[in-house]
Amino acid sequence: MLDNIRIVLINTFHPGNIGAAARAMKNMGLSQLYLVEPRIFPDEEADSRAAGAKDLLERAVVVDTLDEAIADCQLVIGTSARNRTFDLPIFDAQDCARKVVGEAEHGKVAIIFGRETMGLHNAELQKCNYHVYIPANPEYPVLNVSAAIQLVCYEIWQAHSKKDYIKREEPYPLTQDMERFYQHLESALRKTHFIIPQHEGKVMDKLRRYFNRSRPERTELNMLRGILTSIDETTTKLAAASTAEATTSQDKGSDQ
Repeated sequence: MLDNIRIVLINTFHPGNIGAAARAMKNMGLSQLYLVEPRIFPDEEADSRAAGAKDLLERAVVVDTLDEAIADCQLVIGTSARNRTFDLPIFDAQDCARKVVGEAEHGKVAIIFGRETMGLHNAELQKCNYHVYIPANPEYPVLNVSAAIQLVCYEIWQAHSKKDYIKREEPYPLTQDMERFYQHLESALRKTHFIIPQHEGKVMDKLRRYFNRSRPERTELNMLRGILTSIDETTTKLAAASTAEATTSQDKGSDQ
């Protein structure tokens, strides 16, 4: 179960924080470390801070984008020191752990930690299903990234050890499947002129937020894709009929 839980670090600046994250993970039984565009890695400082968890650094997966790091995950949780104005459900670390451990029985889960200086960008949080927020002293609420990882990993270990989690039997689609759905949805909305190029607004951002929050199950997503395919087929037939009618009218005009 714990092997299905990955810790994802984005653009980590100080290699020591990567080593400290590996140590925190190994302390709590986690082993899947993903690094998105780390500034400096590998590095001796990371090895030194990792102590007995150097093997996690050696197996760490380094990728260029967040999409690569979460493509095969069915649940993605973003962390933030600030309670931002997103319509995502918000967990504290304990409830986050119960959710993560319960879903890790059936699929891969990613918990994302952002940059030391600014955390996660809004666009990155929009790729998440949930948001975990660690309450702290309001006069100084910002935790070091490795400290935040230690807290979250500890709660995961506790939930796992005490079997304090809720099991979910319904399979959820992977992040890459949801991305394909969003591409299909946007294409269909453009074909029906629901999205107008000159006035696009934030339709897709809001729809992404809605579906990430509501989390359709795999069978529900298949049904939604079927609806979009039906729209594609109908708009194609209507366009073909319109073209044929226009051609016929031109031919009649030529005969006259």
